[in-house]
Order: sequence, then structure tokens, then C-alpha cells
Amino acid sequence: MDELLDTTDINAVLFDLDGTLLDTADDFIHVLNAMLAEDNRPVLPSPIIRANVSNGSRAMVTLAYGLTESAPDFHAYRNRFLEYYAQHIEDQQRSSTPSLYTGIPELLTAIEAHNLPWGIVTNKPRDLAEPILEQLQLSRRSSVLVCPDDVRRSKPDPESLWLACEQLDCEASRCIYIGDHKRDIDAGRSAGMTTIAALYGFIPDTDNPLDWEADYNAEQPDNILEWLDDNRWRLPHQ
Repeated sequence: MDELLDTTDINAVLFDLDGTLLDTADDFIHVLNAMLAEDNRPVLPSPIIRANVSNGSRAMVTLAYGLTESAPDFHAYRNRFLEYYAQHIEDQQRSSTPSLYTGIPELLTAIEAHNLPWGIVTNKPRDLAEPILEQLQLSRRSSVLVCPDDVRRSKPDPESLWLACEQLDCEASRCIYIGDHKRDIDAGRSAGMTTIAALYGFIPDTDNPLDWEADYNAEQPDNILEWLDDNRWRLPHQ
């Protein structure tokens, strides 16, 4: 009984998308190198692209073309990348299925078995996120999807996480947020949530996720389920 006095109920579990729920690195690699080949530029090694996936389309343009956002051609290249990416997702729907990380299906099933809602808060645009979730048959299972389209300030600002809580009618202090980037952990901490760093995601060698000060670091999705079980599906008081 004393142990339970030092814990609180979990209201919801929220996830980042790329690098946390989904391993979408191959999609980014395919699209970016297709653009480079079309422009008669050398393609980039897969590990270099993979390490930058969590930074999104802007990082892809900078990585491939050496352009900053202030460059005149930057947004044209970014829009082209997004168009190619959207077409790739459409083609993929006809030929293959995106990859959930090993252990994620079991984790989602366990969350649902405990009658807890789970959802996604991502910096991926909605028109790119929704088709993937539909293909994976996660749209109806996920209780909330918040994208940059829905807020004025995306992560690392906590606005998108607070919006998810509002839509779920739950308290931020009783939510868990899981992500593979420092901005995810910063957003979760600023929102007042318990944070879990997904160390299995797209983390560059130059980053040290231990410096992010997440409440828990998960080497694999299985570790998240183990942590929840060890804590009896309750949150330790911070």
C-alpha cells in the first residue's frame, strides 16, 4: 500500500511517430537519393540519412544540398522532397507496408489491455502521417493524432502535447511521452509529462541522449513494456 501512495494513475501514453513507433528510414533514404540521382548528384550513404530522419524534411534538404532555410532555393527543394515523399507513400500502399519497430505491436496491445488511450504527437505533416497510419490499421486504434498543422508552435514547444491532453481530456502530469529526439523530451518535460527516450530511434552519433534528462531510457520497445510492468502501470512521483 505504501508503494502505491508514491505513484499515480497513468491517463494516457503518447508517442512520436518516426523513429519511435515507425522505422521510416528506408522511405527517407529512397526519396532523398532518388532526388539526388535525378539531379546528377552523388547519393548519400544510408547511415548518414538514417541519423537525420528525426529532423524531418528540412534536415534532408540541408544534408543533401547544403542549403539553409534562408537560401532562395531551400523551400523549392523542400516542397519537391515532400511531393516525392507523398508519392512514395502512395506507391508503397500498393506494394508494401511500413515497418513498426519490433515490440511496438505488443506494447500497443498491452496499453489497450489496461484500458488506456494512446496517441501520436508528431512533427510530420498530417497529409503524410494519416496515410501511413491507415495502411497500418492504426488510425482507429489511436485515440489522438496531433500534427504541426494543428498548432502554432510545434515541438520542442509543448503546445502539441497539451492539445493532445485536451482532446483526450486528461492531465499532462499523468501522461507519458515517448520520443527519439531531444526536442521530444524537451517538449514532454515542458508539458509536465513523464518522458521516455527511445534510444532505438534515429539518433546521430554526435548526440548523447543521456543528456536529454528523460525519466527513462529505453534501448528497445520491449524495455518500455518492462518499465510499465515494473511500475505496476503507474507513474512514480517525480
